Amino acid sequence: MSIFQLQCAIFTTLLRKYRSGMKSEVGIFFPMLVLRVLENVLQPSFLQKMTVLSLLENICHDPYLIIDIFVNFDCDVESPNIFERIVNGLLKTALGPPPGSSTTLTPVQDITFRHESVKCLVSIIKAMGTWMDQQFSVGESLLPKSIENEAPADNHSNPNEEDGTTTDHDFHPDLSSESSDAATLEQRRTYKIELQKGVTLFNRKPSKGIEFLISSKKVGSSPDGVVSFLRNTTGLNATMIGDYLGEREEFSMKVMHAYVDSFDFKEMNFGEAIRFFLRGFRLPGEAQKIDRIMEKFAERFCKCNPNSFSSADTAYVLAYSVIMLNTDAHNIMVKEKMTKADFIRNNRGIDDGKDLPEEYLGALYDQVVKNEIKMSSDSSAPESRQSNGLNKLLGLDGILNLVYWTQTEEKAVGANGLLIKHIQEKFRSNSGKSESAYHVVTDVAILRFMVEVSWGPMLAAFSVTLDQSDDRLAAVECLRGFRYAVHVTAVMGMQTQRDAFVTSMAKFTNLHCAGDMKQKNVDAVKAIISIAIEDGNYLQDAWEHILTCLSRIEHLQLLGEGAPSDASYFASSETEEKKALGFPNLKKKGALQNPVMMAVVRGGSYDSSAIGPNVSALVRQDQIDNFIANLNLLDQIGSFQLNNVYAHSQRLKTEAIVAFVKALCKVSMSELQSPTDPRVFSLTKLVEIAHYNMNRIRLVWSRIWSILSDFFVSVGLSENLSVAIFVMDSLRQLSMKFLEREELANYNFQNEFLRPFVIVMQKSSSAEIRELIVRCISQMVLSRVSNVKSGWKSVFKVFTTAAADERKNIVVLAFETMEKIVREYFSYITETEATTFTDCVRCLITFTNSRFTSDVSLNAIAFLRFCALKLADGGLVWNDKGRSSSPGTPVTDDHAPNTQNFMEVDENISYWVPLLTGLSKLTSDSRLAIRKSSLEVLFNILKDHGHLFSQTFWIGIFSSVIYPIFNSVWSENDLLAKDEHSSSPSSFSPHSNGDSWDAQTSAMAAQSLVDLFVSFFTVIRSQLSSVVSLLAGLIRSPAQGPTVAGVGALLRLADELGGRFSEDEWKEIFLAVKEAASLTLSSFMKILRTIDDIPDEETLSDQDFSNEDDVDEDSLQTMSYVVSRTKSHITVQLQVVQVVTDLYRIHQQSLLASHVTVILEILTSISSHAHQLNSDLILQKKMRRVCSILELSEPPMLHFENDAHQNYLDVLQDLLTYNPGVSLELNIESQLITVCVKILKMYLQCTLFEGAELEETRQPKNWILPMGAASKEEAAARSPLVVAVLKALRGLKRDTFKRYAPIFFPLLVELVRSEHSSSHVPQVLSTVFHTCMVPMMGE
Repeated sequence: MSIFQLQCAIFTTLLRKYRSGMKSEVGIFFPMLVLRVLENVLQPSFLQKMTVLSLLENICHDPYLIIDIFVNFDCDVESPNIFERIVNGLLKTALGPPPGSSTTLTPVQDITFRHESVKCLVSIIKAMGTWMDQQFSVGESLLPKSIENEAPADNHSNPNEEDGTTTDHDFHPDLSSESSDAATLEQRRTYKIELQKGVTLFNRKPSKGIEFLISSKKVGSSPDGVVSFLRNTTGLNATMIGDYLGEREEFSMKVMHAYVDSFDFKEMNFGEAIRFFLRGFRLPGEAQKIDRIMEKFAERFCKCNPNSFSSADTAYVLAYSVIMLNTDAHNIMVKEKMTKADFIRNNRGIDDGKDLPEEYLGALYDQVVKNEIKMSSDSSAPESRQSNGLNKLLGLDGILNLVYWTQTEEKAVGANGLLIKHIQEKFRSNSGKSESAYHVVTDVAILRFMVEVSWGPMLAAFSVTLDQSDDRLAAVECLRGFRYAVHVTAVMGMQTQRDAFVTSMAKFTNLHCAGDMKQKNVDAVKAIISIAIEDGNYLQDAWEHILTCLSRIEHLQLLGEGAPSDASYFASSETEEKKALGFPNLKKKGALQNPVMMAVVRGGSYDSSAIGPNVSALVRQDQIDNFIANLNLLDQIGSFQLNNVYAHSQRLKTEAIVAFVKALCKVSMSELQSPTDPRVFSLTKLVEIAHYNMNRIRLVWSRIWSILSDFFVSVGLSENLSVAIFVMDSLRQLSMKFLEREELANYNFQNEFLRPFVIVMQKSSSAEIRELIVRCISQMVLSRVSNVKSGWKSVFKVFTTAAADERKNIVVLAFETMEKIVREYFSYITETEATTFTDCVRCLITFTNSRFTSDVSLNAIAFLRFCALKLADGGLVWNDKGRSSSPGTPVTDDHAPNTQNFMEVDENISYWVPLLTGLSKLTSDSRLAIRKSSLEVLFNILKDHGHLFSQTFWIGIFSSVIYPIFNSVWSENDLLAKDEHSSSPSSFSPHSNGDSWDAQTSAMAAQSLVDLFVSFFTVIRSQLSSVVSLLAGLIRSPAQGPTVAGVGALLRLADELGGRFSEDEWKEIFLAVKEAASLTLSSFMKILRTIDDIPDEETLSDQDFSNEDDVDEDSLQTMSYVVSRTKSHITVQLQVVQVVTDLYRIHQQSLLASHVTVILEILTSISSHAHQLNSDLILQKKMRRVCSILELSEPPMLHFENDAHQNYLDVLQDLLTYNPGVSLELNIESQLITVCVKILKMYLQCTLFEGAELEETRQPKNWILPMGAASKEEAAARSPLVVAVLKALRGLKRDTFKRYAPIFFPLLVELVRSEHSSSHVPQVLSTVFHTCMVPMMGE
């Protein structure tokens, strides 16, 4: 054994046993003994370097030793970075001498060094992993078993017990060791890194370095702080220190002064002082800088030794002389040396004109000549100077020179006596005890800092060696290093480093270029599979690279076996043709010139995930043969090993399985999106993975499915129809398996599981995909109906979307399944959750809106009634088994209007809301059959099951279900209120609402409402005013149908419930009718004002009346609209009169004076309005002209006036005859006489003088003008009304007649003088005179 080997063995023992007590010594010995040899790449001694590599591999067997080295040296500011230098030195050795450099190594020696250095790096990362696992208290369980089998000699359980040795902690339990946490060490490490950065910057540009260190607070901002840094920091370049001290800048000058002042030259002779001063830096080359420094030195020396010289000038000159003497004496380039006499002569008169003693100068000369003043060397760091001093002290110079690779002139020389003395004192003071605390760490976080230092060199060493070497052992060793590195970085959660190692391994599989595969690439594949199985819990994003490799392996194996391309799974003519042709077995039949195979043979980059389009050139036969030979290598990897990675997913932890699924989705997406050769391998594995992990706890499974769900949706919406179809079918298979599992009540996971079907159904633009989803859902539901629970929500959402689809076959297909579900499996729908009932109802309502066939719509309405029956009969099984909603939280239809009205009702009853509101909306459907059917079903449901509803719920029904039915009518009436804001004819269009009801629908709705109100009057009596207002709104509708329906319904309501109405309720009815009439009157008068601006045509003659050219188009259109609205208005007013009159006649015994008052006010208002309308001659002329031009019938204004007055007169007569009490209270006699007088005047106005006001005069007229045709026509029309008036007067009591005779007698006389169109008037008039006037005159 050589001396060096013995020295290394001793040093190894010291490291193992005594490192905690020899921290400073190890910091000196390790760089000098180990690192200098390790870092010598070009001209090392083979034996020494092999010894060092062996030493490093040996100490790596102790994981704690590696950690301690990093903690106590690399994290210590005052110590060298031993661990970092070890790793970097091993990297340099592994890479070998740089290209083009000269080396003494033979090729064999170089390869040996490379392989041994890789082994050392593997040992280091392995030791780090072992220590980590032990700290995690998992021992060997986390270490790859296969790795242990590859290195059976490595014992991880107790690495420190080799050869019966024990650690230094056992020998020195009382040492001053500190247990440090990773946070503290991180601070120290960070501080050291920042400081080293500043030192490096200082060695390039001193001023910049000082600025950086001050700004980062590593150095004090004062000159003293900088001086402390310059004197005490290792690694500073001595020349740069001298340059900085000689600068002229103000701060640099202050630093230089402080630097010199920090020396104590007291009692030192001049030679010792200048030697001591120049030990810390090298004088700069610029004379001015030297001058400034030496000037300050002289001043300091004299201050410390005031009696040495007469002035500082003497010291200044002498210092220059000493420096010149040192250069002259020890520079081999100087041939003629300076003699002692010359030195003495050169320094005469420097002490203020006096000479220094010759003995003094002679001694100084001898001292300098014999012992050179050595300034700090640029190439030697302070730590090297300390080491060399220690070598001289211990007498090891001769031995340690063996480890130096530098030339003779580069060897360090012994330190001076002061340094030796200093080191001796240091050793004596630290006898058996380290100068600084020795740190022990158990926090695994320290590994993060070690990995940050070592991962780059390790990655480079493993990668280069694996790439350049075909040696099987070297490749295996590198792959072991990769596996250990992945293990450490993965467990520590260092994503960047972990992904870098995994990506490099994946690239070294060479699967992307299978034609160039070798055995080492197959070994890399095996290593990746091992990593996937053994460290899968920590791989996270790195799974994507591993799964990509597995996908490529499977692809190559299929090609080798001659299996068809995955394109055969997709239904297209092209792929079917390929499937028929098949892929010959490449291993038996040679090459097949197809794009897929040719692209694989050519290979590509690692990142290429799809086959490129440029594959036109054919591959050669030799390329095919080489490719087939390489495929044989993949036979070493069986399908069991491949599938084991996926099967092993069941054992992954929560975060790991989530990351695994996420990565597999990415790989599958990449496969499926290939434009030329989509593959389904990873997709099928996704289905398998989902099946394997279905039994995980629900929280974990929900996270997995969230990822899978988004994946299925994304691919399901793919533009590649074949891919989308295949994915949807895969989802169906998975869903079928999932539905085999029973779901408990009140859970929602089935709904989440089927959500992808819903999203794709809603967003897909492909009819084929939508039809496939409907078929898949139908199959799943009908085959697993007993297991479907919360999944019903998604099922109904799919069918709801299908119901609104633009394809008839999809609508019909979905409804067929929906029909079967409702008919045969209704009990399953609400077995666990009643909210699905609302989804079912909403789905059926959507089907009712189908525009393809009314049969579907009508059947859907029928099913809604079936649902109502089930609901009423307690068909919701959940009522007995459990409740899905908390009490007081009823389920309502999100789309129903005013559903807040139902918020206070019982939750059981609330499930009627979506059913009823849905039917309510259908009543406004544009199709007559749907309107009628929905109306019939809605009111039948309410009538049949209304006894189940509370009064509160009924109020909600009226506000949100019943009243909205009549919105179409109300919206038309609302137009009346807007007439005042616009004069445009289009604003008054009677057809503005396209959904206006016809007469049949209006009558049906009104009668159904009345029937319902009558049936449940006791419960819903509070809604009477609203119902009456609604019917009154129908009556005032401008359309004929609703008006008639409203009249009939109101009469029937009064007929059925009149006897049960209270006084206030009757009053509400009449007030509602009065309001309807009043609104109609006011609105109509606003319409009439729109024609005020049309010119008066009174001057036109009859023959010009029909001349269309005299009327502009806008005026004509406006008048046309007014004519139409006038006719509608007259109809409405007459209907109101009819209603009021009929109500009075039928229920007069129940009516009080207050009711009669309202009735009379209505009749008075309408009759007065009719008279006003008929008396407007200008309006009549305008209307006659327009009607003549447009060939329209004139509004029946005269008929309106006569009917209004006739009914008013009849009611007054009836009151006077049959209700004397009310008559007396209301003074009906006076009102009757007033009406009669008014009617007679109107009659006389048209019979006596045409077109003039009647002048009441007592002077008899001797002439009478004959009536014109128009007057005769009007008189004929008014004759029945006049007859009725005369009969009413004849029927008055004698006293009454006598009392009012003065009022109407002149009118009767005028009647005698008038010309009559009807003979009935004179006849009745004669009767009045004979029966009433004659007896009165006789009295």
